[in-house]
Amino acid sequence: MDTLIRCSKCGLAFSQSEASWACNCGGVLDVLHPAEFPLEKIKRRTPTMWRYREAIPIADDSNIVSFNEGFTPISSLRTEKRSVLLKLDFLFPTGSFKDRGSSVLLSRIKELGVRSVVEDSSGNAGASIAAYCAMASVECRIYVAENTSESKLAQIKAFGAELHIVPGTREDASERASDDARTLYYASHCWNPFFLQGTKTVAYEIAEQLEWKTPEVLIVPVGNGTLLLGAYIGFTDLYLAGLSSKIPKIIGVQSENCAPLFHMQRNNQTLSEGPASETVAEGIAVRKPIRAEQILDAVKITGGWFTTTSDTDIEEAATYLARRGYLVEPTAAVAMAGFAKNQSRLLQEESVVIILTGSGLKDTKNLSKLFTHQ
Repeated sequence: MDTLIRCSKCGLAFSQSEASWACNCGGVLDVLHPAEFPLEKIKRRTPTMWRYREAIPIADDSNIVSFNEGFTPISSLRTEKRSVLLKLDFLFPTGSFKDRGSSVLLSRIKELGVRSVVEDSSGNAGASIAAYCAMASVECRIYVAENTSESKLAQIKAFGAELHIVPGTREDASERASDDARTLYYASHCWNPFFLQGTKTVAYEIAEQLEWKTPEVLIVPVGNGTLLLGAYIGFTDLYLAGLSSKIPKIIGVQSENCAPLFHMQRNNQTLSEGPASETVAEGIAVRKPIRAEQILDAVKITGGWFTTTSDTDIEEAATYLARRGYLVEPTAAVAMAGFAKNQSRLLQEESVVIILTGSGLKDTKNLSKLFTHQ
């Protein structure tokens, strides 16, 4: 089967040569790609996410835009009650897992011959897209909300992107970018399905680093859900290829100050954009995730669930990790806080992987406040 781009809502198929990022019906697009895993070839390749070349839907190697990113370490951490594995996805060129998606998306953009793009972000995706646009010599316009951390703004500006700081919320920034997307290609990490074709490589790496075994539980922070959906796609690819006998139980963690997916699952309701309080986990403060239904389906299929955690618990988790040598931003510490809250629901024999998503250097202001008060 060739690579297929299809609307998740109406089923309309798109040619791979079309520069489409959404369907006219309003539905999000999905990429269906027959992932193959020639293990002997993979073993001999450079340890980057592109070692899984046959699973990534870019037609020609000459279009690949890459810093040789990926294959981030897995580290074992002994907590009070059990050992867990930490996937250190904050160790990327721009300091966050978003580089996975940006590498594939910018490769797709180069493949299409697009020269200018627009993106909106809470910071990490904007910085990542800006870096890969700089490498690919693609003009880049980034919209961010006014509360975005200074460290992330500095990154975006350093990479030469045209930065626009929008008064209001993350959703206000998204609206501004959507207006520009009428004339510019939308390099959205939420809408554009090729971004997920990069984030899915985290599943391949985890499996290979565990000697092609799949963990029982995967814990991730969730805002727009690009990491959760990518991991689900990746582990599904491995299952369909016969390299694993199961897909991990996925636990999605949200800040209790902004937890639309948690409330959807708990109350069995449709998504409604309710009020949200400020949270130290700015990277997941998303009130209305574009792919909400897909995210909920992925968690349900795997037998997982959503949970929430308070800002106090998030800060405690960030401190706990830092005191053990892992300096991550509060958004990344959300997953650790979610694990601590849900330990009683996990079986002792279940292997647990927690993905740490963003470097603490991405949010030095909040971390400085946190550690000054201790």
